[in-house]
Amino acid sequence: MGEKYLLGVDVGTSSIKVAIIDEKGKLKGITSGVYNLIQEAPGWQQIDADDMWRACLECIGRLKLEQKIDLGKIGGIGISCLCPGLAAFDREGHVLVNPIIYSDQRSVEEAEEIKQKVGGERMFDITANNVMAGAMSGTSMLWVKKHLPQIYEKIYCFGHINTLVAVRMTGNFAIDYSNASYTSLFETGGGYRWSDELCGKIGIPKEKLPPLMKSHEIVGELMAEDLIGVGIPKGTPVVIGGGDTACASLATGVIRSGDVCESVGTTNVLTVCVTEPKFDRAFINRCHVVEDAWIYQGALSHTGASLRWMRDEFCQDLKMAAEAFHDNVYDLMTGMADIHSEPGAGGIVFLPYMLGERSPVWDPYARGVFFGVSLNSRKDDFIRAVLEGAAYGLRQLCELAEQVTGQPIREFCAIGGGAKNTVWSQIKADVTGKDIVTLDVSDMAPVGAALLAGIGIGCFKDAYEASGCIEKTVYKRFVSRRDDDEVYARRFDTYKKLYPQLKELYRSNY
Repeated sequence: MGEKYLLGVDVGTSSIKVAIIDEKGKLKGITSGVYNLIQEAPGWQQIDADDMWRACLECIGRLKLEQKIDLGKIGGIGISCLCPGLAAFDREGHVLVNPIIYSDQRSVEEAEEIKQKVGGERMFDITANNVMAGAMSGTSMLWVKKHLPQIYEKIYCFGHINTLVAVRMTGNFAIDYSNASYTSLFETGGGYRWSDELCGKIGIPKEKLPPLMKSHEIVGELMAEDLIGVGIPKGTPVVIGGGDTACASLATGVIRSGDVCESVGTTNVLTVCVTEPKFDRAFINRCHVVEDAWIYQGALSHTGASLRWMRDEFCQDLKMAAEAFHDNVYDLMTGMADIHSEPGAGGIVFLPYMLGERSPVWDPYARGVFFGVSLNSRKDDFIRAVLEGAAYGLRQLCELAEQVTGQPIREFCAIGGGAKNTVWSQIKADVTGKDIVTLDVSDMAPVGAALLAGIGIGCFKDAYEASGCIEKTVYKRFVSRRDDDEVYARRFDTYKKLYPQLKELYRSNY
């Protein structure tokens, strides 16, 4: 047979990453590309499915041409994706609705309608989750049904982004348990099936939902001519995969009860693995890509996005300097903030709820706040406040996770593009009081997808063997310093008190 490669595709908020590993888990190549978001109205956010697919093809082409990967050796393909990203298809697999992503706010009224029809307690009993516009794709399904009736009638199947990629590759529809946990229609706690009760009350028939699969199950064989054309063998098994943070957790080694990691990108996600279906409302609770395991996820939706907003709106000078000197603009921004702003950000506390927030508040009306601004405030204070705001949110999630599990978190690993920013990681370590280990390979989601492909085709017997084969080289360890505990404790106390004080104002200002 010869050596086999495993390919993992990870579709993120605005970029796609493709990784190839061998049967021993060694990384052979990795690359990324960007694609367009569609924003047709304020608060609407969708992925351009065709542009995403273009970026995917370009990434695979670069692996072949630039990194000299023999695509003919690929023996399995796995899919990772952001959650949720609701798409809709006709019977032939054509996209009728481009993926509506987690931060989309158009279905606020539908979320309230679902809460009234089902009841918050009953919804949590069945799905282990709260209902929030965009963050659970059932709200977007109901919006499509109400506002796009002509399209709704043509819909053969709803699905998430891994459904979309599976259809493009194989022509078959499916969704895995980790993605289904984000629909408000799935029995997350152990039933592992679409809920007749919820489908009936919400008004989304089961017939319009995709078949359910375990994350390592084969959805079909590769039939996509554009992928076959670049050298991937026709008939290559395609595994349905799972949500991006779940896939990243597999590759990172967060597979046993009490294991913890943080993903740092557009969002900040704290992931805690558990092996008993014991859930808490503060978290997103979902099935893991590991069988008979679940993960708590504390998702801060717009932390990395807030830093990008600061870059684009207020740091054009640093952006131009970075381009001129071939430097990283975020390194410049955070480095200047570290030099010119003290811990505590000159009294400014930032609440990073820029387009609503998921855990722990679950409020689509919430928005960002800079509190404590004075005439002495400088740009560097605002940048540092954004960095510290993410750290306070992370500290809050760590404390909640410790309360639910009864297990202290002393350290955790961090992955994702933002994890290698040394200033930001050190601030998080200092604020949380936890040591943070940043891994050398930061893009672990496509690696996790490739591992799932390996399980599916029999290269690995299970998730534990697959995860164990990945070399988890440490990039840097950030030891929590206690010098500024007092100032961080004061600012954290303010951070926690801000949302309860503003909750009603958010809603009245909507």
